[in-house]
Amino acid sequence: MDMLMFKLDNGTEKPLYEQLYNGIKDAIIQKQIEVGTKLPSKKKLAEFLNISQTTIEIAYAQLMAEGYVASKPRIGFFVEEIDELPYIEKELLNMPVGKVEKKIVQFDFHPGKIDADSFPFSLWRKYAKNVYDISSKELLEIGDPQGEFALRVEIAKYLYQSRGIVCSPEQIVIGSGTEQLLPMILRLLGNDLKFALENPGYSAIPKIQMQNRAIPIPVDENGLIVDELEKTKANIVYITPSHQFPTGAVLSATRRTQLLNWAAKDKSRYIIEDDYDSEFRYIGKPIPALQGLDQNGKVIYLSTFTKSLMPSLRVAYFVLPSTLLQKYMETFSFYTSTVPRFDQHILADFMRDGYFSKHLNRMRKIYRKKHEKLTRFLETYYPDVIITGDLAGMHILISVPLSIEEDQLKQIAAMNHIAIYPISDYLLSPIDYQYPTFLLGFGGIPLDQIEKGIHQLMQCWNHEMSGGRI
Repeated sequence: MDMLMFKLDNGTEKPLYEQLYNGIKDAIIQKQIEVGTKLPSKKKLAEFLNISQTTIEIAYAQLMAEGYVASKPRIGFFVEEIDELPYIEKELLNMPVGKVEKKIVQFDFHPGKIDADSFPFSLWRKYAKNVYDISSKELLEIGDPQGEFALRVEIAKYLYQSRGIVCSPEQIVIGSGTEQLLPMILRLLGNDLKFALENPGYSAIPKIQMQNRAIPIPVDENGLIVDELEKTKANIVYITPSHQFPTGAVLSATRRTQLLNWAAKDKSRYIIEDDYDSEFRYIGKPIPALQGLDQNGKVIYLSTFTKSLMPSLRVAYFVLPSTLLQKYMETFSFYTSTVPRFDQHILADFMRDGYFSKHLNRMRKIYRKKHEKLTRFLETYYPDVIITGDLAGMHILISVPLSIEEDQLKQIAAMNHIAIYPISDYLLSPIDYQYPTFLLGFGGIPLDQIEKGIHQLMQCWNHEMSGGRI
């Protein structure tokens, strides 16, 4: 064959052997070099291209390893027959890839955002370093299906001290989130489930398992309306009594008693208590958990470290009544915990040494300041905006007196680089609100940016709405 003509560039970062390999490979794929053709000897090609024989040898060796050429001892290298796959791969690699447009968000009022700047990184790094050590090599093996015992011990202590819950580590099951744990709970409770949900409520719950069968129960300023629950055939109710999501209502003492009595009337009835945002309460005393009042083993307590530490940790847990423990063992004995063992031990050590409580106390002060600044600014400069659900948690509800649909207001905000979330996203069945209503999360907004963010939000809405009153 004629001597191979390839343009090799010494000025690029790509090695010469790789440039030569790609040139010969492409020529073979495109049939510019026919099957059976003998390649030039390493010596001749090195002299022709003015490069070292070692460069030629490395390029030929790569071509041979990938099946483009074959070596015949003391004769040379010959082009092999290849199928069409390498050619197809090359065509696919050369196809233009569309860029994913990333939306620019200056202010994100998502209710799930935390104050990331306040996370104790150096302390967490110290505990992680201690755990990721040869002395912890046993953590490389599969652990307890219910989660690490050390972490369950710390959770049990924390629940007793902060939520008035008396439970043993054996009653606790650790998993990677509500979305993973709830299906386990529902499976444990049996097949004949009639599942009731708060409306509005946690939007992911219907999507998890009960989308077409869930019974919506309305809520008011005193939480879930138990009278409405009693009118249904539901035997399981999922509730956020300490801080109803998303309205922020607290289940009143009367309704707590009424709900526990409802559950006690039938052996198939259970309450799933999601203790959402219970750590952050700004007015009055902490609300005790419903589970702590339960005398009949009817409450399954569910909580996470999403807000108290970080969403990405993916550590949640539920506390089973002792009456369900045997059934749990029989049903889920083959399960493995979905949370990495190392992460569980980092968290357990962090809690054991008292740093989790210290972190919570610090975050309460930070979120209280943000909460006060947000509500005071709205009340002072935008008094027509109706504020509700402002006793606890990391978001409030605002209703704006504008005659325009929530989705339109959401889009207007988005065009101005502001993300805000309408309450309609959390409805199981339609509710006719007087005004457009939104969740306004403040956890992820820096304290010194809250007033600016609210002002820009209200101004962009007013700009689009001539005659608006806000």
